[in-house]
Amino acid sequence: MSENSEGKELGFFARIALFYRQAINELRKVVWPSRNMLTTYTGVVLVFVTFVIAVVSIFDLGLTKLVFFVFGE
Repeated sequence: MSENSEGKELGFFARIALFYRQAINELRKVVWPSRNMLTTYTGVVLVFVTFVIAVVSIFDLGLTKLVFFVFGE
């Protein structure tokens, strides 16, 4: 159950303190990546984002050319 199982209302600052205690307890359960894993994951994300940017840019350029062809400049 919760830490406030007695049924009484907590004050504003007590609720904030309870929230931070619970957040810290949850962060202790997290399995943090190693530096090598973090570098690998960051590289993968950067490559993927660059690829998506390139695909969207090519698609945008194609649509722009098509619109100018259909409607004129």
